[in-house]
Amino acid sequence: MSIEAVLFDADGVIQLPTVDWQAKLATFIRPDQSADEFVLDLMAAEGPSLAGKGDFREAMAEVLTRWEVTTPLADLLVLWEQFAAVPEAIEVVQELRAAGVPSHLATNQQPYRRAIMNDERGYAQWFDQSFYSCDLGVAKPDPAYFKTILTAIDQPPASVLFVDDNPANVAGAREAGLHAEEFHLSAGVPALRGLLHGYGLPVATDGPEQGQQR
Repeated sequence: MSIEAVLFDADGVIQLPTVDWQAKLATFIRPDQSADEFVLDLMAAEGPSLAGKGDFREAMAEVLTRWEVTTPLADLLVLWEQFAAVPEAIEVVQELRAAGVPSHLATNQQPYRRAIMNDERGYAQWFDQSFYSCDLGVAKPDPAYFKTILTAIDQPPASVLFVDDNPANVAGAREAGLHAEEFHLSAGVPALRGLLHGYGLPVATDGPEQGQQR
C-alpha cells in the first residue's frame, strides 16, 4: 500500500532549540546539586501535562520549590519558548502538501507550548492538521496516540508514515501499524528528503536516496 499521509514530529524534526536549555537550567540550581537530576525532575513534572492532565506551570513551580530555586518561574518558562522552526524542513512539508499528500503535525506538547506553536507562531498554517498530545489526552509513545490520529485523518495505518527523532515514539507508531522512521535534523534536511523519497513520496532529493521502502 502506498503512503497516503505523513505525520511529522516537531522537536528535532521540524524545529530546534535556539539555546542550550539544559545548560541554562543548570544555572538555576546550586553548584552542589545535580543538574542531570534537576532536568529529569522537570521532565517528569511536565509529563502529565503532555497528556492534558494537570497544570504545567504549577508542576514546574513545585519542582522549583523542591530544589530551593530562587529564580522566578517566569524566567524558567522562557526556556520553553526558545525554539525555532527550520525553514528547509517546512519547505519539505509544503512540497508534500502541494503534491497532494496530506501532511500533519504529530507532537507531544503541554498547553503552554502548544499555544506558542499553534496560536502565536502560526504552525497550523504549515500542516493539514495538527495533533498535540495535550489536546488528544494521550501522548507518544502510547499506540493509542497514533490510533486517535488515524481515526481523525480516516486512514489505515499501513498508508501512513510517521517521522520522529525518538526511538521509543517510532516503536509506538510501528506497534500501532504505521510505517515509522527515526530522523533528527542533525542528519540534515537532504536526509529527510531521501527518507521520504524512499517511500515513493513526491519530494525533490539532494544526493543519494536514503529512505527504504517497507
